[in-house]
Amino acid sequence: MEHAPRAFFVGNFEYAPDMPTEWSEGIVLCDLGDEPELSEEIAALVEQLKATPVPKIPSVVLNFGGVSYLNSSHIASLLRVRKRVAEGKRSMVLASMSDEVWSIMLMTGLDKIFETAPDTMTALARVQLAGGEKPEG
Repeated sequence: MEHAPRAFFVGNFEYAPDMPTEWSEGIVLCDLGDEPELSEEIAALVEQLKATPVPKIPSVVLNFGGVSYLNSSHIASLLRVRKRVAEGKRSMVLASMSDEVWSIMLMTGLDKIFETAPDTMTALARVQLAGGEKPEG
């Protein structure tokens, strides 16, 4: 029998079903999937970040290992996540991108806007080194 995931909290940051997982206090790791989950996961993250008070915004690591394509809607949502994370003076790193996704990043110039890492462990280390492990307040 499959159980539906329940919402849970990390500090003041609520995670609903299909939301990212906590890696440590102040860092959220999102293991993204392909469509249709990708749009839902990013949209849910955007909404949760909007609802989070600025001092409580976590750093974000997005694992693109399960993503094969990005469209303009995904890119717009990623830019919204980036903006909100920056408002909280936190870090955001995109990790484990396939060649297809990386080529989209290069063609659109997003490789110059987003910090990237070859894998999630490297991304998490970068976030920690940037001081993004613990929200203030």
